[in-house]
Amino acid sequence: MASIIKDRAIVNDDFTVVRAAADGALPEVSALPAGKIIVPLALWQASRDELTASRGVQEIGVWLAPDSEPVDIVADFDKLALIAVDFPVFRDGRGYSTARLLRERYGYKGEIRAIGDVLRDQIRFYERCGFNAYALRADKDLNDALKAFTEFTVQYQGAFDDPSPLFRRREAAAAAQKATA
Repeated sequence: MASIIKDRAIVNDDFTVVRAAADGALPEVSALPAGKIIVPLALWQASRDELTASRGVQEIGVWLAPDSEPVDIVADFDKLALIAVDFPVFRDGRGYSTARLLRERYGYKGEIRAIGDVLRDQIRFYERCGFNAYALRADKDLNDALKAFTEFTVQYQGAFDDPSPLFRRREAAAAAQKATA
């Protein structure tokens, strides 16, 4: 069984990511693997009722491609075990915005997993945008990747995990110190 990083710990991954065929054709629901699956948004939209009826709502996740609109999945939050965001290549960062939209605009509280070309170097950036699970590329070391969470102790910019930029945090600390003096 494969492993992933979830909530800053290495855990077993019991989900299988289902991908479209090379020609873009989606698999038939009857041909999907047994167990917990993460299906492409297009398959979910085309076969939502059949998927939930045949599998139960706690075993299905949906993955969003870089050009997917997160708003398309909002009505189904309660039916999904997780939402994955695909990073097909290192240089495609649109998924960062997708995670922030899911968390900040649409209020998604569940697991958001980075899948695809996920590397150690981006782990902290993923987390700052709202991801809490990471399926690293198979050739990467999960134990080494855990170190990425603690390499930087201060972030200048505001983000999902801490909306205040550094200058605002410093102003607040100075004001608090002045008030107690």
